[in-house]
Amino acid sequence: QVQLVESGGGLVPAGGSLRLTCVASTVRGAIFRIDTMAWERQAPGKEREQVAAITSAGSVTYADAVKGRFTISRDFAKNTIYLQMDDLKSDDTATYYCRGDNVITTTTMWGRPYWGRGTQVTVSS
Repeated sequence: QVQLVESGGGLVPAGGSLRLTCVASTVRGAIFRIDTMAWERQAPGKEREQVAAITSAGSVTYADAVKGRFTISRDFAKNTIYLQMDDLKSDDTATYYCRGDNVITTTTMWGRPYWGRGTQVTVSS
């Protein structure tokens, strides 16, 4: 069983910053490979959307709404990704989820995606 655990959410005024962290781990064996890792978010009454993603080669993509304000990074040795969020706006208020694609461990034969349980980000205007 692979676990993705997010942290770093909270309440911040508009224009402020937060840094989210997501750590992937497994209770059996060790993580062998994770392809793309990403941050998704879902606001009340809205569909979940991908905010940022980083591939196993280090290529990054961002949603138009966060370009220039958010930065995704990855520590491959620690199976960890980060999301630096600057100049936060009220529209950024949402639950933020971490996703790992094609996660393979030393005890599994094939990969599958996993999601964390989310961390709440609230931006006050």
